[in-house]
Amino acid sequence: MAKGYRAGRLGEEIKKIVGNMILFELKDPRLQKRMVSVSDVEVSDDGSYATIFLTILGKSIAENADEQEKKEILAAMKSAAGFMRKEIGRQIKVRHVPELSFKIDNSLEYGRHMSKIIDSLNIPKDEEPADEE
Repeated sequence: MAKGYRAGRLGEEIKKIVGNMILFELKDPRLQKRMVSVSDVEVSDDGSYATIFLTILGKSIAENADEQEKKEILAAMKSAAGFMRKEIGRQIKVRHVPELSFKIDNSLEYGRHMSKIIDSLNIPKDEEPADEE
């Protein structure tokens, strides 16, 4: 089912607000270990629930977070959910501020994994195609 226009706009605004809060306002030490970014926000059609997808980046691009770190980051975000809802309600004029839930977005890790598999196939790269005359 397609996401409604209103839910999409609300999701984008929540994404901006939560992203800025992670960078500048949340002082939880569990969030300081890794770089956390908001990759997407899905808002239900009636606007009562919002699922925030988080991408966790390591100290280097090729480094993945382990399961313990992911659990700690989710716990930190859940403990700050009330503060975030309050800030969302202050910045966006909506009748009902959505309940926030958090999930880890593993698409970056999956992409790295698929890239390693493709590289391990040792397929020769094509040279520049010859111009046919």
